[in-house]
Order: sequence, then C-alpha cells, then structure tokens
Amino acid sequence: MGKALMVLGTSSGAGKSLLVTALCRILSNRGYDVVPFKSQNMSLNSAPSIEGGEISRAQYLQALACRKKPSVRFNPILLKPEGGMRSQVVFMGKPIGSASARDYMLSRKEELFGKAMEVLDRLKEEHDVVLIEGAGSPVEINLRDYDIANTRVMLHASARGILVTDIDRGGSFASIVGTMELLRPEERDSLMGFVFNRFRGDASLLKPGFDYLEERYGKPTLGVIPYVEHRLPEEDSLSEFPKVKGELHIQIVKLPHISNFTDFEPLQWANGVDYVTDPGELGGDLIILPGSKNTVEDLLWLRRNGFEEAILEAHREGSFVVGICGGFQMLGETIRDEVESKRGRVRGIGLLPARTVFEETKRTNHLTAEVLWEPAGGMAVEGYEIRFGRSFSRRPFSFIRSVNGKKTFEPEGAIGERAFGTYLHGIFHNLEFTERFLNFLRREKGLEPVSIGEWSIEEEIERFSRVVERHLDVDRIIEEGLQR
Repeated sequence: MGKALMVLGTSSGAGKSLLVTALCRILSNRGYDVVPFKSQNMSLNSAPSIEGGEISRAQYLQALACRKKPSVRFNPILLKPEGGMRSQVVFMGKPIGSASARDYMLSRKEELFGKAMEVLDRLKEEHDVVLIEGAGSPVEINLRDYDIANTRVMLHASARGILVTDIDRGGSFASIVGTMELLRPEERDSLMGFVFNRFRGDASLLKPGFDYLEERYGKPTLGVIPYVEHRLPEEDSLSEFPKVKGELHIQIVKLPHISNFTDFEPLQWANGVDYVTDPGELGGDLIILPGSKNTVEDLLWLRRNGFEEAILEAHREGSFVVGICGGFQMLGETIRDEVESKRGRVRGIGLLPARTVFEETKRTNHLTAEVLWEPAGGMAVEGYEIRFGRSFSRRPFSFIRSVNGKKTFEPEGAIGERAFGTYLHGIFHNLEFTERFLNFLRREKGLEPVSIGEWSIEEEIERFSRVVERHLDVDRIIEEGLQR
C-alpha cells in the first residue's frame, strides 16, 4: 500500500497546483512511482485524458510532471461553470448532467465523493505515492459540511498534509493562524508544516513568524519558495486577463463562458495580448474569439452587446479574425444546437464558410494535423479537441492526420477572407506555426520578423521543480510523510 501526501492552501490561488506539480517531479526524480489526485476541481481549462475523457489542466500538468499519461482517475470530479450558478458535472471524464450549486451539494456530492475515494484507494494500492491537491481553503465555515476536496480526503487517505500560503498577497501569517484555528484537532495533527509561496526578499527576515508558528502549533516551516517567473499554467479561477498592447495589437474577446484560455499563452509570451470587455475597444491587428463552455449563449451575448457588429467593422477595416473551437463555430454561417443550449438553428457571425451541428457525443481527443492555411501550408501541428459540434466547410483550415495516435484523414476548421477558425486547442503552442503567423501579420504592418525561442513543457516543469526543491525541505517531507 502506497502513501499519500496532501497540499492544502490558505486560499484559492495560494500555489497548491504548482507545488503539487513540483513535488510530483521531485519525487519522480528520486525514484518514486507517484501520481497526482484531486477529488473535485472546478475549471474551464480542461484537457483530454488517455481514456478520452476530460480532466482539469492542473491534473493534466501534474501527470506530466509524474511522467504518467493523464488519466481521469487523477481528477474524478470536474465541475465546469455554465453561468447562472450552474455547472456541468463531469465524472470520470464524462458529462453526467448539469446542476445548481445547491442541488449538487444536497443530491450528488456524497455519492460522487464515495466513488472518488474508491478511485483514490486503488491509486494508493498501485503506486508508491499519491500527491493530493486540495481546493480553495479547507476551513470555509459555510462549506465545511459539504467539502469533499480537502480535509475529508486527507483523513480518508491517512495523508500527511502541507499548508501553503501566498506571501506575495500579504497577510500570510494571519492566514495560516486563521486556518489552523479553524481546523479540527485531528486535521491539525495530520499537517506536517507550512510553506510560504512567491516570496520576494530575504527569507531570514521571516524567522520571528516561523518561530511563532512552531511554538504555537508545533509545526515547522518546510520552505519559502521565491517568486518564480515561469510558463506553467496557473490555477484558472484566479487568473488575471492581461491588457497588453504589443507591437501587434492582439485582442481576445473575454466571453462570459470563456474556456481553455491557456491556448493564448504563447501569444502573450511573444507579443502580449489584450483581453477586451468593451466592443468599443475592438480594432486591433488580430481579434480572437476563444473557446466557450456555452457557445450559442455567448454568440447571442456578442450580438446583444454590440460585439458582433464591432468585429465585422474591425474586419472590414483590416483586422485579421481567428476563432478557436467555440469561437470558430460562432464565426461560421449557422449553428444548429439541440444539445447544449437547445436553441435550434442560430445564425453565426458569417466570416467563415462553415456550418456547425451539435452532437450528443462529446469529442475529447489528442490530434495531429496538417495546416492548409497558405502562410503555414503543409505544416504539421498538434493539439487537442473538446467539443460537441461537428462543422462542415468548403475551405478547411487543416486535415486531421491522427486521433489519439490512430491515423485518419478528416478536414477541420475553416478559412475565410482574412480569417480562419480551428478546433485545435493548443494550436499556438506549436511555436513554429505561431512564429509564422505572427510574422505574416508583422510583415503586413511593416515590422521586422521575430523569432520565438523553443519552449518545452517538460523542460519548464524540470526548471520550476529544481527551484522549488532548492527552497523546500524535501528530505523532511519524505521522512515524515512517506517513511513513517
């Protein structure tokens, strides 16, 4: 039987996801067979698992850090917000319905928690270490009776816990003390110690606070992790949407149900991106409609709030327009949806020669494709799809060459006049494609071409984890958490 370690946080965005990612790689490098686990995650940034289901991108990244293929077992329950206090409930990678927060807490949570713990028990039987990530704060008084992602999991798994806080926000010592005071005695006993995350400065100046915590609770500070510039995705619930106007003005429409916005990280690294919430701001060199959890509702929102006409006007004035997944569907001629919004046939924005029909079965796959759009014609790219719709176009953007490693030949996406759309999430993480696309736009604007340096998620995981390891008492964590 394996052991379990759990990372809890004093709040959302404290750094739980990336600390688990780093520990996954650190322990894997030290020879442990380790896997990640989060019983329940709420996220609109999902990714395909090896089984063809959906999991949070946080657990997807952690699986890569463990050198494991991402599995639905690592994130049994995924909640995808739909707006109006409702979420789609995904269990073991497959949608099982939609529920309000109240209905979910009162009717489904306990059943799904029991099943998730069965998955956790099997993971412990099969691996040396299960690294568990908590969610938000473990001591929210109004939620404690319904919380299935924090201390209940820790106690069920007999896990030793680490409590992490974000010192960059301020108030970190008070956050730890407040959390400890609200924890029950058996929960406090399961904790090994504390980690301060994102620190800028001289850590020795924090010693009086460390001494206070150890004297009061008998728990040591296990590490002070510095603020690290990195290119790993952060927890999406607290993501900031930047407004950066680079040499190219790249505008991304911030839809009400925006999803998978990690798609645009390479554009942010290479140029800067500007998330737009006012149609009066539209008119950049590039306008992007991103993915959406509720495509038709977001299309109608664009129409009601003046974005559709602003996009069309900007396009007439020379803006290049791109749609990714739901954004691609919106830019087409028509959408027939009897599945998600159940609104039937809806007119699209009309910049792409494509018609979309929503189907009952969601496609969740890893893809390779060959680009047909001329400035990058013939280029091989890879990405993933998470979609209900199937689209038909007279001018496809690419041909899919493989689905989950199996060869195929299937057109996808569409090319229009100064516009294209694609189902390929992660298209911009193909840096050669992104470089060619940006330089196509830069030439039009009279700018010198840019070269985008190579980026490897594997190298980034390794680099980030080495920094964490230097500032974390890993030997003590192993001794107290894994060897007792």
